[in-house]
Amino acid sequence: MKKFGLLVAGGIAAIILLSTIGPMIGLLVGIAILYFIFKQFLKTDSTGGKILLGIIGFFVLMASIHNAPAIIGVLAAYILYLVYKNWNSRKKTVVKEDSNPFINFEKQWNEINKH
Repeated sequence: MKKFGLLVAGGIAAIILLSTIGPMIGLLVGIAILYFIFKQFLKTDSTGGKILLGIIGFFVLMASIHNAPAIIGVLAAYILYLVYKNWNSRKKTVVKEDSNPFINFEKQWNEINKH
């Protein structure tokens, strides 16, 4: 039953990821352009150049905001990663030393032999 739930969650996440690839690429390109505009803005000494770069940066920022569904795509990619990671994981059974009778027997036997 756990595998079925992982399969359904993975399928939904894959569909969402595939449907948001376009906005993810657009957001990535917009952020890269904003980065280079910001670097040029800091390098420029002229006021006119800073105003022009500020206006261009504002328009690129507004275009990047329209790619907000890319955030949902990133979440879907993370969910798909978690499904992949948990697909073959098995619950590890931790045996406490106190609950294992053979270990307790050996400890008691060693204590008896010391005396």
